[in-house]
Amino acid sequence: MAACEKPCCADAAPRTGGDEGRRAVLARRVRLLVAATISYNVVEAVVAISAGTVASSSALVGFGLDSVIEVASAAAVAWQFAGPDPDARERVALRVIACSFFALAVYVSVESVRTLLGAGDPEPSTVGIVLAALSLLVMPFLSAAQRRAGRELGSHSAVADSRQTMLCTYLSGVLLLGLVLNALFGWSLADPVVALVIAAVAVKEGRTAWRGEHCC
Repeated sequence: MAACEKPCCADAAPRTGGDEGRRAVLARRVRLLVAATISYNVVEAVVAISAGTVASSSALVGFGLDSVIEVASAAAVAWQFAGPDPDARERVALRVIACSFFALAVYVSVESVRTLLGAGDPEPSTVGIVLAALSLLVMPFLSAAQRRAGRELGSHSAVADSRQTMLCTYLSGVLLLGLVLNALFGWSLADPVVALVIAAVAVKEGRTAWRGEHCC
């Protein structure tokens, strides 16, 4: 098999030899970090979707659905590697992930357009602001910790997954900006605009998954 030449693969140079005990510790650390990321995303999804529904915020609901997709993606990957031949299941897993992203993009886009056309102004959401700010703090830590462990372990998948976690950080920042603008200045249009940004990111990620271009 030819070596991966993508730039991101350089972050995870394979290790040879070394302390097997240290490798076991690192592998366990990666599993714990992945479990923590999934657990946080479950809570994040429940809070975001609930708060977004109450405030009629398509951006907040979209953010929550993105968290659901991150959990679903992890479940698809877990299903892939639960079989005797993971390679045979890879395409199906990627298609499931891609379709989930596309569904998110369609839902958020429709709701955003309805809001822009006057279907209802989103209300300020204190819960949403707190959640976005908390995610902006938590996700970079989880991503950095997993990236460090993945690099030392020489795991391409762990490094790639850490980059996916960092995507949530960017979405948190965009969401926080939109919610704060609405709360402080009454700029309700900021909410659907932010939601459309989330939809655009979802389409990009869906296309990447469909083509199977995830790093390593």
